[in-house]
Amino acid sequence: MKVLNFGSLNIDYVYSVNDFVQKGETISSDKLNVFSGGKGLNQSLALSKAGVEVYHAGAIGEDGLLLEKLLRDNGVNTKFLRILSDVRTGNAIIQKNNEGDNCIILYGGSNKAISKEMVDDALENFEKGDWLLLQNEISEISYIVEKAYEKGMKIVLNPSPMNDRIFDINLNYIHCFILNEVEAEALTEKSDDKEVLLKKLQEKFPHAEIILTLGEDGSLYVKNNEVIEQKAYKVNVVDTTAAGDTFTGYYLAERLNGKIVKDSLDTAAKAAAIAVSRNGAAPSIPQKDEVLNF
Repeated sequence: MKVLNFGSLNIDYVYSVNDFVQKGETISSDKLNVFSGGKGLNQSLALSKAGVEVYHAGAIGEDGLLLEKLLRDNGVNTKFLRILSDVRTGNAIIQKNNEGDNCIILYGGSNKAISKEMVDDALENFEKGDWLLLQNEISEISYIVEKAYEKGMKIVLNPSPMNDRIFDINLNYIHCFILNEVEAEALTEKSDDKEVLLKKLQEKFPHAEIILTLGEDGSLYVKNNEVIEQKAYKVNVVDTTAAGDTFTGYYLAERLNGKIVKDSLDTAAKAAAIAVSRNGAAPSIPQKDEVLNF
């Protein structure tokens, strides 16, 4: 069994501000930090640090070679990562306020240059029973899902950032959804409390495992009417940028390593708590021994 993460890679420009900029307003930033990021890269790092061998497929520009090196240095297999000469690496402009919350503007760059040919070249190396992890920051998502489903791969979708492209995907092919309340409301076309949202998701996708992440309120899991609630661990919040990606990678890694859902959720919650106590996206993702000792 192999794990493929077909996902984004970004260079993150993080501006520290007192308050988020408003329409027509110009503000000053106290600090600028440049980090490695992208939901795909973050989740591959989390999977690898959690003890799973993961292949990362995607694309960077020639300005993004540091991202490929970061993945390799952390044990991620990059043989399916393309380096493109005619497009810049994706990047993110992130505002981070004093409470550790953030607002993010994405520039797709090479993440939006994924072609069907790239998809076919990567997926031909995987087979039935292998796992595929996807987010919504690259092009050809619906094609990737179709081809992976044809192969019998198990598909995990983190539909972030949520937009209309998600509805181009045959969502009945998804084995596991990991999503937040905003994304859940968009998928169900309902605005309600977390228990109702979870019920609506289960009704719409009865075949799938669903994990609803709730920030400081923890997370909820449902499959076949089994509901498991996981608390969030309280820490001093510094930067929430990669919390969800850390949670996703660690949860999936624990499940792939044979752990039960309850224990996997708990480990993922601990990893996410450590991540939010640190600056940056990729740099905030903890090693497995840190999580076990948390």
